[in-house]
Amino acid sequence: MKTLAATVALIALTSSAHAVDIPDTPAGHALAMWLNATNAGDEKKLQTYIDTYHRKSTVKDYLYLHQVLGQLTPLKIETNEPNHVIVVLGEEKFDDALRSEFKTDPADPLKLVFAQSAGTDRPDDVAIPRLTRDAALKAMTARAESSAAQDKYMGAVLIEDHGKILFEKAWGYGDREKKIPLKVTDKFRLGSMNKMFTAVSTLQLVGQGKLSLDGTVGQYLPDYPNKDIANKVTIRMLLTHTGGTGDIFGDDFDKHRLELKTLDDYVKLYGARAPEGPPGTNSYSNFGFILLGVIIQKVSGEDYYDYVRDHIFKPAGMTDTGSLPETEPVPGRVIGYTADKDGKWIPNTDTLPWRGTSAGGGYSTLADLLKFAHAMMDGKLLPNDLRDAATRSETEGDWYGYGFELHGVGLAHNYGHTGGAPGMATEMRIYPEAKVVVIELSNIDPGAPAMASYYANRMPLES
Repeated sequence: MKTLAATVALIALTSSAHAVDIPDTPAGHALAMWLNATNAGDEKKLQTYIDTYHRKSTVKDYLYLHQVLGQLTPLKIETNEPNHVIVVLGEEKFDDALRSEFKTDPADPLKLVFAQSAGTDRPDDVAIPRLTRDAALKAMTARAESSAAQDKYMGAVLIEDHGKILFEKAWGYGDREKKIPLKVTDKFRLGSMNKMFTAVSTLQLVGQGKLSLDGTVGQYLPDYPNKDIANKVTIRMLLTHTGGTGDIFGDDFDKHRLELKTLDDYVKLYGARAPEGPPGTNSYSNFGFILLGVIIQKVSGEDYYDYVRDHIFKPAGMTDTGSLPETEPVPGRVIGYTADKDGKWIPNTDTLPWRGTSAGGGYSTLADLLKFAHAMMDGKLLPNDLRDAATRSETEGDWYGYGFELHGVGLAHNYGHTGGAPGMATEMRIYPEAKVVVIELSNIDPGAPAMASYYANRMPLES
């Protein structure tokens, strides 16, 4: 019956809707069932996939992926073996792509031994054509204004090219109820973009000899409860999301959201948890960056927030960036909006952590983030060798360095980070060779049309 279900799912995924066909193989069947169910956003189909292939992910996880990315279209099959398939998928709401890999057990076609999707660049043969600078700006502006007019976009964008600000504009509201328009000087919550600050702080301490990239969690936190993580997970693994340390969001977070006031509170809640996979395997981990924050406190002797303020924000000249608790008023900090079940925008207040953490959630402005980009490029925050190590690939799939997301090669090489949670969607791309910085801050859910990647994938590349 399960084999029949997989075959039916494969047939349902008609090739007419996609650029390439999914292979008619055991691995292809698993991919097809997942893709068909995710694209449909159908809870029953997703649960059938989870039950058929005994997945640990939840229906909620896949529905969120559908909400954020929209329809996924197979663009290119990179590996096609009976029990192993890798496909590059185009994303409806973004110009970037998703590389999805599925491996099945040769002895049991319904046993998935590996399934993972991660962001990637489009291969050259399916890349988006480059435009002139003016044409790329015009196309992005038209996209933003059209989306804003349909109430599908609120946010602000800054583009700098060779030291000159080419574009800076905001659309939508910082407070919808009071009809207060967004301004380019507003403070937006950053989501995971804060991970860059934590990574730079960690690498500063590495440069000072206070931390080692190959030192373990237990070396710096000798009382850490779970001994597998304490003894096997290194600073390098935490920085690259390869430690198997898991997430902080879910039912436990929802129950204790307002009780989690310090980084140590997170360790008390999650520290006894076993690794979710063997160290060395790619698995995005917010808790791993919580641990980095605790380790920064331990070895520096400073509170995490004080350390980042004094060693990142002040040297970079960032005066409008921080992580004050949500209970404290912050002038210019905009309201985030998330969609309810009927698609209506409502404040994200009941989803926010008590304050931002070393894993994300602080706030900043376009201008401050541009100062951070310059401080990175100019070597103010890290010696060049550590900066270059942080911003080159350290992971399978070439998607991540030490706390920085990566894209492209040559003039297209860029580093930065995205951030996404209810009521926030952010991105920064720093192009050191092309001398371009693209920043987008939005106060609505991930899944709104992205402007940073839209411009970045169309802009001309010149040294």
